[in-house]
Amino acid sequence: MPRVSTDQLAARRQQILNGARTCFARYGYEGATVRRLEQTTGLSRGAIFHYFRDKEALFLALAEQDARRMADVVAEQGLVQVMRELLVSGTDGETGPAAEDRSWLGTRLEVSRRLRTDPEFRDRWRAHSAALTTATRNRLERQAAAGALRDDVPVPVLAQYLELVLEGLVSHLAMGLPADELDGVLDLVEHAVRRP
Repeated sequence: MPRVSTDQLAARRQQILNGARTCFARYGYEGATVRRLEQTTGLSRGAIFHYFRDKEALFLALAEQDARRMADVVAEQGLVQVMRELLVSGTDGETGPAAEDRSWLGTRLEVSRRLRTDPEFRDRWRAHSAALTTATRNRLERQAAAGALRDDVPVPVLAQYLELVLEGLVSHLAMGLPADELDGVLDLVEHAVRRP
């Protein structure tokens, strides 16, 4: 039997994560049945669960991957850029698998919902959510040292402010409320943390 390379294993794992992202975005955690996961990944349940212990482990791996990607964007461009990307993916009118594959919104909504309703998930998620908080604070510290941030508010308060705005944006998009003015709101948020 031919050996499967590490690259092939990583590609298959990513294929599963991409399909799962689409499935969770369309149907939510509960609605993402094994049958639907098979359909969106194009793989059998045996193949899926060879890589992930169960649906919970698959969702957590997907949420961790998205949290790392978000932390990378925060480190380079800031948390407001993450919010802008969520806003575009939540309101650009594009639907279907292509939009869902690159959207963090579906995963973020499910994470938020599960944090409210599942204490065990909340405990496991705490360690993973620290990466986004750390990236936000580190970026703010760098900006403060460069003189780009307002200096009358401590960095931890600014970081908490941005995280609260992020959660509010996610809730707003989840409720399907109008997003016409949200670009301007994010401009205001960005200006609120910068030195005048």
